[in-house]
Amino acid sequence: MAREFTRNERLGPQLQRELAELVGSVLDDPRLGMITIQEVRVARDLSHAKVYFTVLGGDADERETARTLNEAAGFLRHELGRRVRMRTLPVLKFIYDESVEHGMRLSALIEQAVDSDHSSDDSDPQ
Repeated sequence: MAREFTRNERLGPQLQRELAELVGSVLDDPRLGMITIQEVRVARDLSHAKVYFTVLGGDADERETARTLNEAAGFLRHELGRRVRMRTLPVLKFIYDESVEHGMRLSALIEQAVDSDHSSDDSDPQ
């Protein structure tokens, strides 16, 4: 039997698509760099949504970007209201997603361990 998705599970990806388009086209703030909306998690009661984002390029400060996006959350919520047919929209909270950065650090550590293992194998004659 197929698993049915709850409304908040369906709403998250829809808000992610709409927010990505809004941040890219409507929100014009020089403090923002290239932003990617990674995921939107909507609370069970649909009152709040956590919006996880990453900053491409690495030159923008993540805390400053989060502050700027949270200041624009009311405007973005208003614009979402024009695009998404809901009686009430969730309050948006923008959070920097560190998972991509964490994954890159782990990959670098794994590569470093493999390289050091290969170099110790080369120097150790059997």
